[in-house]
Amino acid sequence: MVIIMRSDADENSIQRVMEAVEANGLSAKVMQGAAQKIIGVIGDKEKMCCLDVESLKGVEKTVNISKNYTLVSREFHPESTVIDVDGIKIGNGNVVVMAGPCAVESKEQIMASAEIIKAGGAQFLRGGAYKPRTSPYSFQGLEELGLKYLADARERTGLKIISEVTEVENVKKVAEYVDVLQVGARNMQHFRLLKELGRQNKPVLLKRGMSATIEEWLSAAEYIVNEGNNKVILCERGIRSYESYTRNTLDLSAVAAIKHLSHLPIVVDPSHGTGKWRMVKPMAYAAVAAGADGIMMEVHPDPAVALSDGQQSLTPEHYVEVMKGIKALSGFMQDSGLYIREL
Repeated sequence: MVIIMRSDADENSIQRVMEAVEANGLSAKVMQGAAQKIIGVIGDKEKMCCLDVESLKGVEKTVNISKNYTLVSREFHPESTVIDVDGIKIGNGNVVVMAGPCAVESKEQIMASAEIIKAGGAQFLRGGAYKPRTSPYSFQGLEELGLKYLADARERTGLKIISEVTEVENVKKVAEYVDVLQVGARNMQHFRLLKELGRQNKPVLLKRGMSATIEEWLSAAEYIVNEGNNKVILCERGIRSYESYTRNTLDLSAVAAIKHLSHLPIVVDPSHGTGKWRMVKPMAYAAVAAGADGIMMEVHPDPAVALSDGQQSLTPEHYVEVMKGIKALSGFMQDSGLYIREL
């Protein structure tokens, strides 16, 4: 349920409504709307049967929400959320780009990558320090040393950095180094991890699970927001289907669905979505046209020798080419008024 307060409701009225809700065994969270405050009621709505909410002072009306994800729903927060990462805004109509290698392999490799990414115009350097892999014999990452290399690259180039956190015990350590904490597809429903990330004051990029429905994905985001961290960025990275030509099936319809169902920003990862570097450019352009708030793509100084995901990584030359198209298409979408903020 969402309780919409009157525009002239004072803080005392809002506090009394919250106390009345919590007295019935539910939790209440306040969100500032465009002209008035909204209170989201979390829990079993049957517990509200004995409380006439609309009779309380300051309440304009109530709206029932049947979804499992109240806090991330657009009913609860009609305006699209814009997440500010130290001056870089995600969700305000500009397309941000997160680019870099799948894994941090060495200091030299990540520094070279950072220089390439900076020169091409992206705002974020991505790179995995902790690399959970399908095979236990594959490269597992440099761990904290990799995080230090990423921080060094940020110091040199000014790029913001994003890296994956895989375990609850490592959340605070990774948060010390990065600007955005990433949850990989394998961990989308690692609920203890999501709760811990919800207690951090740092943006979280939540990748869609490889077989997850949109409702399951948004419910996972709800775990983070419910703990107090509303700085969540969704990432469509392809889902598993019957198709074997591509690594995954990139579901660009998810962009439109998210814009309708949720106020959270969404970025698209065409590298994992296709698994083929040749397909990154057209799918990145398609994502921008669909209204994505950002693109995440893999770039490596020399993909042929990459320790992971070389087949889907762009060379520096191809990266520059893709970036030119993203900038041109993004500018056109903005100037023509075609950018989609909500549906």
